[in-house]
Amino acid sequence: MAPRDLTIPEQRHPEKALRPETPRLRKPDWIRVRAPTSEGYRATRAIIRENRLATVCEEAGCPNLGECWGQGHATMMIMGEICTRGCSFCNVATGRPEALDPFEPGRVAAAVAKLGLAHVVVTSVDRDDLADGGAEHFVHTIRAIRHRAPATTIEVLVPDFLRCPPAALEAVVAARPDVFNHNLETVPGLYPEVRPGARYFHSLRLLQRAKELDPTLFTKSGIMVGLGEERPAVLQVMDDLRAADVDFLTIGQYLQPTPRHHAVARFVPPGDFAGLEAQARGKGFLMVSASPLTRSSYHAGADFARLRAARAEKQARRAGGAAPAGSGPAPSDATGPEGTHHG
Repeated sequence: MAPRDLTIPEQRHPEKALRPETPRLRKPDWIRVRAPTSEGYRATRAIIRENRLATVCEEAGCPNLGECWGQGHATMMIMGEICTRGCSFCNVATGRPEALDPFEPGRVAAAVAKLGLAHVVVTSVDRDDLADGGAEHFVHTIRAIRHRAPATTIEVLVPDFLRCPPAALEAVVAARPDVFNHNLETVPGLYPEVRPGARYFHSLRLLQRAKELDPTLFTKSGIMVGLGEERPAVLQVMDDLRAADVDFLTIGQYLQPTPRHHAVARFVPPGDFAGLEAQARGKGFLMVSASPLTRSSYHAGADFARLRAARAEKQARRAGGAAPAGSGPAPSDATGPEGTHHG
């Protein structure tokens, strides 16, 4: 049997072969991005290829790939390029993954060091075929990066470890990443259609439990809009995340990868994102990034610096007494794109 060609949609997403096609809507001007052509982009791509790594930037079709790679920033995707889930929004290939590569953590660390990253985001496919969901592979990757690039701060964007014992999450948290990220992706009412292999309240509890295990850990989550959700449901997700003590929220526009993926219900205008960001800040998040092109790891390094500053400011206010009326988390200048919703 010939190997799968993951550049062909029918082979990349066999589980969607029987889904009806939905023509993709024309993107509005505020979503258009330029094709990647810079020298920085080519240099980043060469390092990724040299170390035989997958990135979520490529695999999930992130619209910000050119900008981020042009600055030498890439989001590493470990444990292969084939996911065991078949979410209707995601462009990562689905099917039966190959065995884990024990040398992959070292190659990730080598690429991080060569790129000179101050902050790196490491994500993965879902690996429901593994007893620990790949948690130990995350641990090895974190340790390898700490060894090769000790000054680099590490953000992990993890799967939900839905079928795993509690020890899986505990191992990742014990490895002391700087940021623990897990995306809710959408509102709970759309889970059966958009994220059928996941459970909303399990994902929410995962984030809450991570903070309980290590209260110093920054926690982060993201959702997409434009999938057909109603605004009150989005606001409820914000409340749920704050109840779980999540620090950082990202909100971006869903973009349909192929005609057989979930359709775009609407393109949310930038002004609506500004309103969502203001409401999220009012609910107490330390950081919020909300715009049409926002993705989980867009400007993650700069945002991490602001996240630390916001926490320090909040702690200083507490030490000095009650915060003055109207004060809130430090504002973010993050108004744009990157990364990709996955995990």
